[in-house]
Amino acid sequence: MINTGDDGPLTATISSLLFLLFLFQIKHMLADFFMQTPRMLSDRGRYLHMGRAQHAGVHALGSALALVIVGTSLPLVLGIVVVEWVAHYHIDWAKGRWSDHTAHTPADGGYWRAMGADQALHQLTYLVMAWVWVACA
Repeated sequence: MINTGDDGPLTATISSLLFLLFLFQIKHMLADFFMQTPRMLSDRGRYLHMGRAQHAGVHALGSALALVIVGTSLPLVLGIVVVEWVAHYHIDWAKGRWSDHTAHTPADGGYWRAMGADQALHQLTYLVMAWVWVACA
């Protein structure tokens, strides 16, 4: 954990937790909105999809970097990011499958509801990851 001085262990943990959540948010913005390739964006509703696997891998690598920055042990980093990879892959697959089924476009409210549900599930994943980090670090 990041040492914030003589504020005590609880304050140091809270500061480190908030910093970790900050890093997860920056990573998520970059990986979900700036780093997706055409391969990652194609055929989103197909279950076995190399582009989605790569996209989830970008997220896992970004989270690994964030966890290393806050001083997480390698076994804990690996455990957390493997579970994140699986969760991210399946959240995106479900959204892709739903989007294929409904054929909603950005002009439809259903598109935005699906986008909101997808993003909320990713954010809940980060909260679980942070909870595991606090419990195990």
